[in-house]
Amino acid sequence: MPRTARVTFENSVYHIITRGNQKQTVFLDMADYQIYLKMLAKRKKRFGFKLYSFCLMPNHVHLLMQVEKANVLSSIMRSLNLSYTLYFNFKYQKVGHLWQDRFKSRIIEKNEYLLECMKYIEENPLRASLVKSIDKYNWSSYKFRSEDNLLLDNLF
Repeated sequence: MPRTARVTFENSVYHIITRGNQKQTVFLDMADYQIYLKMLAKRKKRFGFKLYSFCLMPNHVHLLMQVEKANVLSSIMRSLNLSYTLYFNFKYQKVGHLWQDRFKSRIIEKNEYLLECMKYIEENPLRASLVKSIDKYNWSSYKFRSEDNLLLDNLF
C-alpha cells in the first residue's frame, strides 16, 4: 500500500527530524558531521531554502527550514539523506538503509513558535547531556547565529 502524500505549503517553515535506522549512530566521527553540513549547504544553494536552525545529534538531525515551493521539501530531504547514506555506507563499508522511515516534518505557523522551535533544536545537546553548555556543541546552529541574524545565510 502506498504512503500517504506529505502535505506541504508554499513559503512555509518546517521542523524536520530524520533519525538513524533503529536509532543507530549516523555520525561516527568529526568528518561525518562536516560532510553532512557541506551536503546541507549544497542543497541549500541548489533548492534555495532558508535555514533558521539545525542540530546534528549522534543519531538524528533537526532542521528548521523555510521552503518557497510546496513540493520541494521532499526533494531536499531525499537528496540530502540519499547522498549522506551513500557517503556513510561507502566510508564504513555498510549496505542498506541508514535512516529510519521517512523524515518527520511539522509546519511552524506562528512567529513566536519559530523562536521556541529554534531554542528547542539548539538545546538538544544539553537535554541529551552531550555538553554542559550549549556554546560548547560544535554541530548546531547556536554558534553561528546571532540574535539579530535569525537566518543562517552567512553560514552556508
